[in-house]
Amino acid sequence: MTKDNNMGVVGVLYGGGSSERAVSLNSGEAVFQALIRQGLNAELIDTAKSSAAETLISRIDRAVIMLHGRGGEDGTIQGFLETLKIPYSGSRVSACALAMDKWQSKLVFEACGIPTPKFFVVRSAEDLISAGDELGFPMIIKPSREGSTIGLSKVMQADDIEAAFELARRYDPVVIAEKFIKGDELTVAILNRKPLPVVRIVAPNNNYDYQAKYHSEETKYFCPSGLESRVDLKLQNIALKAFNVLGCSGWGRVDIMMDDTGDPWVLEVNTVPGMTSHSLVPMAAQASGINFEQLVLEILRGCDVA
Repeated sequence: MTKDNNMGVVGVLYGGGSSERAVSLNSGEAVFQALIRQGLNAELIDTAKSSAAETLISRIDRAVIMLHGRGGEDGTIQGFLETLKIPYSGSRVSACALAMDKWQSKLVFEACGIPTPKFFVVRSAEDLISAGDELGFPMIIKPSREGSTIGLSKVMQADDIEAAFELARRYDPVVIAEKFIKGDELTVAILNRKPLPVVRIVAPNNNYDYQAKYHSEETKYFCPSGLESRVDLKLQNIALKAFNVLGCSGWGRVDIMMDDTGDPWVLEVNTVPGMTSHSLVPMAAQASGINFEQLVLEILRGCDVA
């Protein structure tokens, strides 16, 4: 592809005002540079700036969305682009909104027979105590509409419940208590309706938190996963099903835990995954013979797919 291929001006939307802004800045810059290296006419647009809307309306022909979290991954920017009739990458409005909301997406998973950890929506620390009686400890406490493990706590005992609840509620009034699944942390990227190779993650102290995701050099990634091929296939199939039942399209990533008995549990679907040096989708793409530049072009091609 070159800038003469009718792509026009490609706006890479990044930054924004969510709690994942720092990651988004890195993702957007990496994608922008990949487009420039391939001769496309690209422009970086930080949606947190007051001039962003004017730039979108007046200067771009299509948009690659690299906004993580609220405002960029929840259907908001997607709806704005549809109003402007600007083609954009990734899932459509309703799928983004559904995937961003862990409570609603887990209800869909349950209705469609996709295994997801048992959970409760909690409104108070007292609700969490009751949830702890049902789920046991450790227990995961997290905001319903956040990503990158922001606001998430692994609660080991009842004495830690109140602090975990207050942390989660700082990011979202809807808080989820979820059964902790002990086992392998795995992720499956989806690209153009096909699952990529499984990535297995081994984090320090088995805690894949924000530090382990974006800063730690101790976190280990295995792709190929090192699991049996039949297990990989099972994980890929369940990831694709989870992606599809939420109505997602283009590209994304499905996070899964596999317990000690080998049963998979879908945690969530990410409609705008990270594209940084530590990111998992580029890693999976590379394992399937797709380099970073090719991956970015495939994401860009998704702008023309409804």
